Amino acid sequence: MRPSGNIFFASDFHLGLNTGSDPAEREKKIVKWLNYAASEASEIYLLGDVFDFWWEYKLVVPRGFTRFLGTISSITDSGIPVHFFTGNHDMWVGNYLSEECGMIIHTSPCTTTFDGRKFHLAHGEGLGSDSIGYKILLGIFHNKPLRVLYSSMHPLIGMSIGHKWSMNSRLGKGIKLDFLGEEKEDLIRYSKNVLENDANIDYFIFGHRHLAYEHTLKEGAKIIFLGDWVREGSYAVWNRNELTLTHY
Repeated sequence: MRPSGNIFFASDFHLGLNTGSDPAEREKKIVKWLNYAASEASEIYLLGDVFDFWWEYKLVVPRGFTRFLGTISSITDSGIPVHFFTGNHDMWVGNYLSEECGMIIHTSPCTTTFDGRKFHLAHGEGLGSDSIGYKILLGIFHNKPLRVLYSSMHPLIGMSIGHKWSMNSRLGKGIKLDFLGEEKEDLIRYSKNVLENDANIDYFIFGHRHLAYEHTLKEGAKIIFLGDWVREGSYAVWNRNELTLTHY
């Protein structure tokens, strides 16, 4: 690890998604960015939906992503920590990404400190939402007995179902949502609730929203929506003094 290196944040690569940009070219672009980031990074944070669908069987992992997984393994082997936050498209990770590729897995939001500044990091799915239906759906996805049952299906069937489900998402349908305003954005509402318990947070960084956007609350905290790599190739970088949202 480089103690004085930059810290990079990206999300929503949706590797394998057959819409927006060509998935093979997208993977190559992401690999180039990872190599660039690794050349000056102390840490790299991937905040969810890295894969458009990931289901890890006991002895089987999804086909593809060879360039990405090889690059990640090379980066972690060099001593640079790579953090992986599970998203709503890749929440079903087992131990492959940590044991084989060396990534640090996070299954829930986390608060950490860089250079005296406090950061709250999360993918963002379900946070701040008052939708009962969506909460029920997330409960089903996280249900361990149902996950065991799904794993009992042949990978050909399980992966096929997963990819078809993924194509019904707003991203799969090509739907792009604009900023809805401070009062209507679930993640801004969530951030304000977090600040009620910890007023010292300086930055919130989220994936999930598929919108590259910066917003500053009246409380002073800055919120970053990381956007995605299907259309934009956006990411954030902390240079040990300032957090910047930019594009590759």
